Amino acid sequence: MVLLTSLDFSLPLTNPVIIFSIVLFIILFAPLLLNKIKVPHIIGLILSGVIIGPYGFNLLNRDSSIVLFGTVGLLYIMFLAGLEVDIAEFKRNKSKVLFFGIITFLLPMVFGTLAGYYVLGYGLLSSILLASMFATHTLVSYPIASKYGITQNKSVLLSVGGTMITDILALLILVAVVGMTKEETDSAFWIQLSFSIIIFTCIVFFLFPFIIRWFFKKFDDSVSQYIFVLAMVFLASFLAEAAGMEAIIGALFSGFVLNKFIPHQSALMNRINFVGNALFIPFFLISVGMLVDVSVLIKGWGALKVASVLIIVAIVTKYFAAWITRKTFGLTKDEGDMIFGLSTARAAATLAIVLVGYNLIIGETLNGEPIRLLNEDVLNGTILLILISCTVSSFVVEKAAGRIALTAENTKEELNDNDNEEKILVSLLNTEMVVPMVDLALILKPKKRKDAVYALQVVDDAHAEDGNAKSKKILNKAVEHGAATENEITPITRHDANIANGIIYTIKEQNITDALIGLHHHADKKTFFGPTVEKILKRVWKTVYVYKPLQPFNTLQRTLVVVPENAEKEPGFIHWFEKLISLAKEAAMPLHFFAFKNTLTEIQVLQNNMTKKAEIQLHEFNDWHNFTLLGKQLKKNDLFIIISARKHSLSYNDHMKNLPVYLTDYVDKNSFIVLYPEQLETGINMENIEQADGTLIETLTERIGALTNAGKLFKKLFSERKKKNVNEGGPL
Repeated sequence: MVLLTSLDFSLPLTNPVIIFSIVLFIILFAPLLLNKIKVPHIIGLILSGVIIGPYGFNLLNRDSSIVLFGTVGLLYIMFLAGLEVDIAEFKRNKSKVLFFGIITFLLPMVFGTLAGYYVLGYGLLSSILLASMFATHTLVSYPIASKYGITQNKSVLLSVGGTMITDILALLILVAVVGMTKEETDSAFWIQLSFSIIIFTCIVFFLFPFIIRWFFKKFDDSVSQYIFVLAMVFLASFLAEAAGMEAIIGALFSGFVLNKFIPHQSALMNRINFVGNALFIPFFLISVGMLVDVSVLIKGWGALKVASVLIIVAIVTKYFAAWITRKTFGLTKDEGDMIFGLSTARAAATLAIVLVGYNLIIGETLNGEPIRLLNEDVLNGTILLILISCTVSSFVVEKAAGRIALTAENTKEELNDNDNEEKILVSLLNTEMVVPMVDLALILKPKKRKDAVYALQVVDDAHAEDGNAKSKKILNKAVEHGAATENEITPITRHDANIANGIIYTIKEQNITDALIGLHHHADKKTFFGPTVEKILKRVWKTVYVYKPLQPFNTLQRTLVVVPENAEKEPGFIHWFEKLISLAKEAAMPLHFFAFKNTLTEIQVLQNNMTKKAEIQLHEFNDWHNFTLLGKQLKKNDLFIIISARKHSLSYNDHMKNLPVYLTDYVDKNSFIVLYPEQLETGINMENIEQADGTLIETLTERIGALTNAGKLFKKLFSERKKKNVNEGGPL
């Protein structure tokens, strides 16, 4: 038993229980208090670190435990930045990323070197090292952008990419300067450094994906997956240090690699965000505040002069780099402010450079005092720069993020006004299919809605007693899996004479727009879809997906989509295309379309006029009879999607009767989806449609489908034009 009198309350506190308790209360209350006066929560955490740190009230010492958690938090921020980047958009804007990365490096380097050499009177090497400190920045305010849900915005993407480029270049400058002071920068030094960086890059970008894909295929335990992700992040960070770079580069690179394996709507992504934002990132911000020594302000004119020069040059050069980027690429003022805000904060990389320079002894004075490459004034000025730059960054990002999010929300109301009507139904038969089916449903649902997915279990009246217990178990698992992603799954148990009737009437009663059905276990060439699916397709006109998952969705690499002739004339064309784009973006997979020439042309036009774009490749394919060509295109980790059609619809062809044979012979080792697009309900019973005039029906379907798609496309074009005019300040 521990008595109160035996506890040590001397400052700084050493009891780990008290220390952790104080930090947790700061993480809890600092943001709440400052949000009331419109101050970003990041500032609250940094100021709390100043107050409780060794230069404040000295409640806590910045010991190894604080440094450890702070380091984890910094790496976590960089990892999240890479994880949340839209890879397809990043590839499309790589020239812009490169432009911003170079200019946000060069401006601080040039003016920082001049300021150090001519204003502060330092030597050339000291001035160059000082300038490299100006060039770096840390994404301290990235959690604010993430909180507003704008991490897919182009300005955030440019900032993340620019961080990678400028930090790598600045840290290479650091390595070079350190080598020059030690007279080690011969050709062998540069060859060794280049070789180690190449090896590091190859390991992370080529070896890591194989290891990650293997692990996710073998292990589906949520705790194991989270620990594995953290292990890969820190392994990449260690390898970066071993290669002569900083750990933050490894964390950012690991985020890029893991991006395609962790869908944004997944339970794993939710856990990663939760733990980081609740614990590790706040610890980092508090540890940054504990570095700040406010007494710098009263240590004389030398420290103030250096601090003033550092702050002015560092902030102004980053502002002009963001301004030039904004003007060059025609970004909005808010997007320009976002780039400036994210790229102006200094923290770990800056501190690392300064500490290296401070610890480098390049000579001695007559009194035997060491001459450092960067003196104590620079060290103190840098600490003050960290506080000021993080404060400016937080305020700028908070305001810009709010305006960008509001503009995006207004635009989405125009573009996605049908989202509120979309409902996804998942028909579940057994517990093994719950996770893959619900995961696909969460990808297909509208992103802003948390309650658009319905899980259905149909209980056969003949087995009602046993069926109720089984239904409860299956639906509970679906609801729990949805809750792990912060989505609400609505469970439905239906008693009916057969499964098909239960699904059909649920679709009609709940106004379902997309129905997701798993392929039954005993599928073969003769009874591939089974009577349930066949009956649903004859009586349901909405979009239907028949899904056979053979591997976890996040381990897939590509999606191959086969589209029949005249698919673009069907009423459901735009809808299923948008769903596939969402699927590709969520899983960071390229889409390969195989279709007739006219259909490919319409796909390209539709892609060009969409706000969200995925990486797509178009391949002309005119011979449905020759499916062996597609079989040769398939690779081990591909998802295969066939856009099929109901009998007598405009895009139906006789080869679709052979789909069971094609899929059994050529796609037996791949996950696949057979997608039946939405049709306009004509009032004709499909079971008796053979008695109707097929030519007349096809003509009417073509006309109605063309008018429907034209109306939807016109609506999108109008919304795009309105968005452009609003951004440019013109009339609607």
